Amino acid sequence: MATIQKAGPSSLDMQYVRSQFPSLSQTINGQSAIFLDGPGGTQVPQRVIDAISDYLKRNNANTCGAYATSRNTDAVIAGARSAMADFLNCDSDEIVFGPNMTTLTFAMSRAIGRELGPGDEILLTHLDHSANVSPWHALEERGVTTRFADINEDDCTLDMKDLASKITSRTKLVAVGYASNAVGTINNVKEIVRLAHAAGAMVYIDAVHYAPHGPIDVRTLDCDFLLCSTYKFFGPHMGVLYGRREHLTRFQPYKVRANTDASPNRWEWGTLNHECIAGITACVDYIADLGRHVDQSATSRRAALLAAFDAIQEHERGLMETLVRGLVAIPGLKLYGISDPARFDHRCPTIAVRIAGHTPLELATKLGDRGIFTWDGNYYALNLTERLDVEKDGGFLRIGLAHYNIEEEVVRLLSALGEIAA
Repeated sequence: MATIQKAGPSSLDMQYVRSQFPSLSQTINGQSAIFLDGPGGTQVPQRVIDAISDYLKRNNANTCGAYATSRNTDAVIAGARSAMADFLNCDSDEIVFGPNMTTLTFAMSRAIGRELGPGDEILLTHLDHSANVSPWHALEERGVTTRFADINEDDCTLDMKDLASKITSRTKLVAVGYASNAVGTINNVKEIVRLAHAAGAMVYIDAVHYAPHGPIDVRTLDCDFLLCSTYKFFGPHMGVLYGRREHLTRFQPYKVRANTDASPNRWEWGTLNHECIAGITACVDYIADLGRHVDQSATSRRAALLAAFDAIQEHERGLMETLVRGLVAIPGLKLYGISDPARFDHRCPTIAVRIAGHTPLELATKLGDRGIFTWDGNYYALNLTERLDVEKDGGFLRIGLAHYNIEEEVVRLLSALGEIAA
């Protein structure tokens, strides 16, 4: 393998960052654990663990009660809505909580589907996670037609000409990912929103994979719906939906009769996971505090979040450049997606590879034995692995960088992969 060229220094205080995550101190077979599995769920800071534990210790109650712990629970939920409103740049009453992105999307697709029928079309993409495909594809039982925008196979980007040609007067909704959870491609979602709205269609954005890597501004995007999952950006296993207020009040959810008709609560089925909602505020505040470490002039939470993501993107970009240079030097390795550093603004630091003569499962297992955690398979991006004809061969090996990773970990991964491939 060629000599590994390292990136320059990061503006992040990595000693501070890594001290926040207790899991990073683990060892496997005598070696320190390297968490490159972030696309399947990141590690969490101690403050998130504490927030969940403290809620269960002090305020474990249902909502809307005439007593202290119930009122505290109401306040915890309101605080988390405010935190996510700052995270996405929207209003608190446009935030809906649920167990995960998939469940929220099925709920919303059922409601939107009430108004759709034969002759109506929904445009999907081959680049998306199945959670933003299957719920819409299921509406074909109502006579809705689903169409797919294709990809450019050489770099795993959306074919924007194909997508634009398939948005017509019959298109009622375009469902698209902000970034691919398999190959890291960042889509031009602002342009997709513009094209869809020009045709009178709504846009439903899956931002689950993008959320830990960059800032999200639903106002600037002008999107109708946007989803993220907090366990992908240093929080608990919860899903969060942004819905434009007019849509959350107009569409009719399937719900129990006793549930309020007030929005956004009417979209939240049954009793919520209050302890994890407490953890949502903690994970957003962790990112904001990271921003204040970088820029002490960032006074508001939104400003601090933006400062944090500036530093996160700079740090992850340096790691990704080192990683990709080292990967393409490994004999027999094929990298899927954008590999030109000049275009790294159009991808997340999530890398999908295959190595000739080795299955993805074999690679992940051998790396795991060395204390290096990666993913193998399709990651529910089934349409993509089928489109690239790798599904029958085990999909990809996926390497996912997060801001808590460091240069030494990337070097160790490359050394291990070089030994395995030799």
